[in-house]
Amino acid sequence: MAEDDGQAHGADADTAVAMRLNAATAPLPGCRYAFLLIPGFSQIAFAAAIEPLRMANMVLGRADFSAVTVTVDGGSVTASNGVRVTPDHGLADLSAVDCILICGPNPIWFPHERRLVHWLRRQAQRGVCLGGIDTGALLLARAGLLEGYRCTVHWQDLQRMRDAFPGIVVSPQVYEIDRDRLTCSGGTASMDLMLACIGAHEGGAGLAAAVADLLVHQRVRSEHDRQRMPIRQRLGTSSSALTAAVMLMEANIEEPLGVEELAGLAGISIRQLERLFRQHLGRTPGAYYMELRLERARELLCHTDRSIGEIATDCGFRSAAHLSRRYHACHGHPPRAERRPRGPESAVER
Repeated sequence: MAEDDGQAHGADADTAVAMRLNAATAPLPGCRYAFLLIPGFSQIAFAAAIEPLRMANMVLGRADFSAVTVTVDGGSVTASNGVRVTPDHGLADLSAVDCILICGPNPIWFPHERRLVHWLRRQAQRGVCLGGIDTGALLLARAGLLEGYRCTVHWQDLQRMRDAFPGIVVSPQVYEIDRDRLTCSGGTASMDLMLACIGAHEGGAGLAAAVADLLVHQRVRSEHDRQRMPIRQRLGTSSSALTAAVMLMEANIEEPLGVEELAGLAGISIRQLERLFRQHLGRTPGAYYMELRLERARELLCHTDRSIGEIATDCGFRSAAHLSRRYHACHGHPPRAERRPRGPESAVER
């Protein structure tokens, strides 16, 4: 009896996976994929995208899905972790494919950008499905190929993309499938995107579930899932009051709430709030709130072109000078030290 219950539970889990995979929008046009590797691309995001295709063929026992790699000139390219990859093709000799996925770089810098933009526009005119992995969506946006589409990008670069392209809907989801445009936030989100792509083909939901099982990917995320880990998991606590207080802090960075207001909204006393923060986070509510605001300031400094004065306002500081004093006290250097020149030597690595 226990064995039957276990089998039933397993069947229910497979059905749930299949339902999530079926939730993806319109089926893709075909099964031939090309991965455009930009110097500094994320190795984990690329591997998480291409491996599900190999696994799908293994489950099927035939090569229904194909994948090739391409660079601008056909020369080898180095990933952000230093691994060099020799591609199958250059732009000029790439055969017909159904979908091209741009594996975006970190730091963000697109060598031969003009040539890439013209080439991507020609592919779009031919009806090729286009996508961006990690920061790849930024190149599609610069090419004008995301107008009228929903997209996503790694959470660290979300504000930069929204600032640069205010007419484009940039979501915080793990991935977005909007007709013939596919984008994902990078990291292991690439696996969720490709499982959705596999599942979107006729009869593919069961196949995608089998692939997820082989990849030991127990929880397949949908395009409705957000990138960041839930606050309760990040804090490592089961306290609903503490979670509520931190959620309120994160939602009110520009106009910080007072401790009394935080406690009232969380449904506890000030003394209880302070005790929870000391017990679980080892600091006072005020100190933790300040750390959140300074971390947000650092994200904006490193990943947007906003002025220090604008960032001070966005993070609830009275002035740029106020931000600078607090920032220096926390990090040992002023905010302007975070600003690095754009290009291959810049940025905060991930």
